[in-house]
Amino acid sequence: MSNIVAQGKTIGIIGGGQLGQMLAFSAKKAGFRVLILDPNPDCSAGQAADAQIVAPYADLKAIEELAQRSDVLTYEFENVDLQALEDAKRLASIPQGTRLLAITKDRIKEKTFLKEHGLRVAPFAEINNVLDLKGAIEEIGYPSVLKTCQGGYDGKSQIVLKQEADLAEATELLEKGQCILEGWVHFDKECSVMIGRSISGGISVFPVSENIHRNQILHESIVPARLPKEVLKEAQQMAVQIAKGIDLCGILGVEMFVSSDGKIFVNELAPRPHNSGHYSIEACNFSQFDIHNRAICDWPMPKIELLQPVVMVNILGQHVAGCEQLVKDKPQWQFHDYGKGEIRKDRKMGHVTILTNNIKDTLDEVDNTEVWN
Repeated sequence: MSNIVAQGKTIGIIGGGQLGQMLAFSAKKAGFRVLILDPNPDCSAGQAADAQIVAPYADLKAIEELAQRSDVLTYEFENVDLQALEDAKRLASIPQGTRLLAITKDRIKEKTFLKEHGLRVAPFAEINNVLDLKGAIEEIGYPSVLKTCQGGYDGKSQIVLKQEADLAEATELLEKGQCILEGWVHFDKECSVMIGRSISGGISVFPVSENIHRNQILHESIVPARLPKEVLKEAQQMAVQIAKGIDLCGILGVEMFVSSDGKIFVNELAPRPHNSGHYSIEACNFSQFDIHNRAICDWPMPKIELLQPVVMVNILGQHVAGCEQLVKDKPQWQFHDYGKGEIRKDRKMGHVTILTNNIKDTLDEVDNTEVWN
């Protein structure tokens, strides 16, 4: 029996940020109705949806209402209440389930899952107190990274430990709760693979994106990644292995490090659309948002094709004014604005997608604007 969700049905999305907005754009294109749950009445996704429930994410009655009014439920960020989702299962289909979230919400569980499924990861240890940390440092050594097990993004809630003197700074992080210590991976490149898997097990794999970060926030994504073909192939194969092992439904971002000798280390999993997959809106035959919606609605999963090489550049708060000026100078660039009301430093406000036949020239062109310098 097919689980297919037909056009005209309603997709309910928990979360109203830019990922929810782009999921809504994709869903509307395919003929679905979209209902958003978000506390901000002017949130990015609400601007693109058919309707919005304005309530906190932890409001169980609001989640119940969302479920009652939707045919299928999804989420656009990790920090969703697992029990609330379990309770909502009796009212609406939640194809992603809660196991994926339970694993990816907790860095210890995530790293353990990856290790048990034969993926290469940095050495790691569970840290509950200063004694744990000192013992783990003896095993893992310096440099290493201490992170909270839950929460944190774009480099938040983590510190790099380079020497014994840095341990004093770690105490504050340990007060936030359980942490993980990860060994430092000496990498040449950071990359990611977006992968989608449907209820029926169909899989769509995107090309490997090469990611450049500044201050631990994604700055640029370059596709195809400038890596040897065998490394690109292995990265995609690892993504498929993870998707099957975790019984994925929906889209998943697999973030990786590539060492100088071509070894791939899996760093983190994102159980939702990912910033490094935004290029796919213009550069692929199906975007990551199309694939996520198809997957949770159990539509057939297509083979992904890269239509043209591409560079995606994030627009943070400090870049907004400069990018507004670029609109008149760069007719071939695709400008995305997420419709966020408050502009502030390091907040993701939009992105630019640049289709190109020469990656190097395009990267130089971006630098020469001086908007991102």
